[in-house]
Amino acid sequence: MVVKVKICGITNCQQALMVQEAGADALGLVLYQGSSRFVNLERAIDIRGVIRPDVLCVALLVNAAEEFVKLVIDHLKPDLIQFHGDETPEFCQQFNFPYIRATRMRDDLDISAEVLRYSESQWFLFDAFHADTYGGTGKKFDWNRLPTLRDYALILAGGLTPENVVAAIEAVSPDMVDVSGGVETGPGVKDESKVRLFIRRVKSCS
Repeated sequence: MVVKVKICGITNCQQALMVQEAGADALGLVLYQGSSRFVNLERAIDIRGVIRPDVLCVALLVNAAEEFVKLVIDHLKPDLIQFHGDETPEFCQQFNFPYIRATRMRDDLDISAEVLRYSESQWFLFDAFHADTYGGTGKKFDWNRLPTLRDYALILAGGLTPENVVAAIEAVSPDMVDVSGGVETGPGVKDESKVRLFIRRVKSCS
C-alpha cells in the first residue's frame, strides 16, 4: 500500500511549491483564525494558484459559518473541506461537497459510532485530543486505539515527526499521514530538510 502524505498548515506560495517538489500528495490550508497557521481566504486563493492538479488542496475549517463554507467552496475551489471542529453530520453534508471528518481522540470516543454518524465523509482523520485546541497541538495519541480492520479511508495525524512516522505507519497502516508542527522550525514555518525526510520515510514504507 502506498501511504499518502498531507502537509498541513501551509502559509505561503513558496512553502506550497517546496512541499510539492518534495513529494507531498496533499496540502492543507488552515482558514481558522484560532490557529497559529491561519491564512485568510485571499492568501489561501493565492496559494491555491500554485498547487498542481495532481496534488490535493484541503481547506481546513473549524466551526465556520455556513456562508463562509460556501465562500471557500466557490472562491478557493479546494478538492476537499476538512471539518475539524464540532460540526454535525447534517452541517457537513449540506454542501454536497467532498469532505474529511477530523475527529479528536477523546477518552470516551466510540470510533465505530463516529464513523457511522459521518458515513458520507470521504476520509476520516484522527488527531490527538486537547480540551481547548482544535488540532495542531504536536501531541500524539495511543495509535493502538485505532482499528486495524476497517472499510473507510483513514488519515493519521497528531504529533507525527520524521522520527516516529515509520512506527506510526507500522502500527496503524493508514491511507494517509498528516503532519504540521513535526516538520516546522516554528508555527507555520516549514523546514525543508524535515519535510523531505518525513516524506522519504513515509514512501519507504510503501
